[in-house]
Amino acid sequence: MTMLTHIDFTGVSKPNVQHFFDPHTWTLTYVVSDPLSRRCAIIDPVLDLDYPAGTLTTEIADQVVAYVNDEGLSVDYIIETHVHADHLTSALYLQKKLGGKILIGAQITTVQETFARVYNEPSNFPANGSQFDVMVGDGDQFMLGDIECHAFHVPGHTPACMAYLFGDALFVGDTLFMPDGGTARCDFPGGDAKTLFHSIKRLLTLPDETRMFVCHDYQPNGRELQYETTVGMQRAENIHVNDAINEESFVSMRETRDATLGMPTLILPSLQVNMRAGHLPPPDTDGKLFLRVPINVFAGDDLSFLAAGK
Repeated sequence: MTMLTHIDFTGVSKPNVQHFFDPHTWTLTYVVSDPLSRRCAIIDPVLDLDYPAGTLTTEIADQVVAYVNDEGLSVDYIIETHVHADHLTSALYLQKKLGGKILIGAQITTVQETFARVYNEPSNFPANGSQFDVMVGDGDQFMLGDIECHAFHVPGHTPACMAYLFGDALFVGDTLFMPDGGTARCDFPGGDAKTLFHSIKRLLTLPDETRMFVCHDYQPNGRELQYETTVGMQRAENIHVNDAINEESFVSMRETRDATLGMPTLILPSLQVNMRAGHLPPPDTDGKLFLRVPINVFAGDDLSFLAAGK
């Protein structure tokens, strides 16, 4: 991977950044905007799901809609840093309300191919990213008003993770958390601790003053919400991957830690919706909507009789 030391912020416009925090999933949604043109992008939007009740609501998304309208902003893009496993996306809802193109990294196809098998999707399920309006690859650039955006492929947490640099503001998705929160897990399909280490080290070659915005804050030790840090602070203070920690130590720590973690509560509904850009799976023959829960292999022959027809 090419290092990013060539990026210089001299004369670069600083975008405005507004955060929205969902305490149920510890997720941060952002609106990043060009103060001159009033063009904006929405990053990692949340759709509220009451899982036990099977009820979808739009509380967080409606806060975003109100902010965009109150500020007189125009939405160019609704951006996913990756296919999230801990919340549903409200990208489609926001697109209907505000417009904009839904954008994701080109490696979404790898994730779609993997989870189409997990959810036993029909043979006509399009695992080609066509549910999204725009797919970008490593090194791609696009404009948000007068602000240039750079897209970086940062696999490790998932194979399709992307980071986006708008001016001096870097949105890292789940790749990094606040310095006292460390880094993302790597035990999802296609994840890899060594790969994540190199993705992070690449981002940390950006200028120290680069503003960094994280997608989750789990508020370790009960502290108040934090969501903005800098490349320099991460290099000096991140508990998992500061400048004093080498690849071998990181991989050992990450793999040991991941082995103790349970699956995210919303992983099963999230993946099958998010890999569709927010579309729900097709309704059944009665027009009813359902989310699937794949069942793992039975724990032994003593449970095989539970399968229908056995």
